[in-house]
Amino acid sequence: MKHIPHLLLTALLAFVLTGCSKKEEPAAAAAPAAAGPRTIEITANDSMKYNLNSISLAVGEEVRLSLINVGSMPKQAMAHNIVVLKPGTDTAAFATAAAAAVANDYIPPALNDQVIAHTKMLGPKQTDSIVVKFTAPGEYPFLCSFPAHYQVGMKGTITVR
Repeated sequence: MKHIPHLLLTALLAFVLTGCSKKEEPAAAAAPAAAGPRTIEITANDSMKYNLNSISLAVGEEVRLSLINVGSMPKQAMAHNIVVLKPGTDTAAFATAAAAAVANDYIPPALNDQVIAHTKMLGPKQTDSIVVKFTAPGEYPFLCSFPAHYQVGMKGTITVR
């Protein structure tokens, strides 16, 4: 019986050294975040204004421009889009030609070579997105091509450096 405390102590020590030790499982490798373009939300309203008129990007950056028409006026009276044009485009001439291009959602076919990308024409509470990759530095104008919207200030610039 004298050996019982000694055996008990030995068993307890063995348990503490082996049984209680928790093995660390290797951490699961975190899955890489889904790579994709950065999203920039732009809102358009019944006052014929975008919430952004200046965007800065890096050369080679791909972005999703997401346009949200937050207005409530009917599409026939107050539709909005975003048209991204090539640097150096005469935006006033483009907007003037666009006003006559009703059949093409206000994108003048004769000036398609100046258009990089555009959303569809949106009515109230509608959203559309375009994905654009800017591979060269420059000042890329964007505008709403619905009649008179450019003239009252619905325009901006994407600066790529």
